[in-house]
Amino acid sequence: MNFSSRKIELAVEQIARLPGIGKKTALRLVLHLLRRPALQTEDLSAALLDLRTNTTFCDECHTISDTNICNICSSPKRDKSVICIVEDVRDVMAIENTGGYNGVYHVLGGLISPMDGIGPSDLTIDSLLEKMESGEINEVIFALNTTMEGDTTNFYLYRKIKDFDATLTTIARGIAVGDELEFADEVTLGRSIQHRIPYEQSLPK
Repeated sequence: MNFSSRKIELAVEQIARLPGIGKKTALRLVLHLLRRPALQTEDLSAALLDLRTNTTFCDECHTISDTNICNICSSPKRDKSVICIVEDVRDVMAIENTGGYNGVYHVLGGLISPMDGIGPSDLTIDSLLEKMESGEINEVIFALNTTMEGDTTNFYLYRKIKDFDATLTTIARGIAVGDELEFADEVTLGRSIQHRIPYEQSLPK
């Protein structure tokens, strides 16, 4: 791809590094920004810089947050005795959009995947065990994606926490095997959470 401007070329190269964006799409975005008022580009740049430098992770649930304790964990309306285990912030957002869950979350930050070099020590499992040891957790909901990595991680966590005095459940299989939570429609996901089942029932016989 030949460019009339080195500045356009550099901008296209950077935008094309984003997932799902090729160089042709990146070029359209760059040319669109050039046609818009300069203030819009400046606002975009400022928002991206603020995102990169001022976001943090919640000390309690490990989701991406603007403050040390996210607005979910700090809300007095949430039932902190119920924890929903998810992979990342996209799953938190998907479940929150259903409006049908009132507990808190525990974000693992990934899934166990030996093929990708991700083991238990790379996830926030130690923090989860500390919560369980507090004796204040009544229910743990496994809400990981229904993939091989998700099922492996679920079973690993189950083995780690099954002896604690808490009910262990999993979302109902309204989510098809291989599906990711962020792509499930809100009604299906909401029903899967509301009609969760004991985790042991999901294990192969």
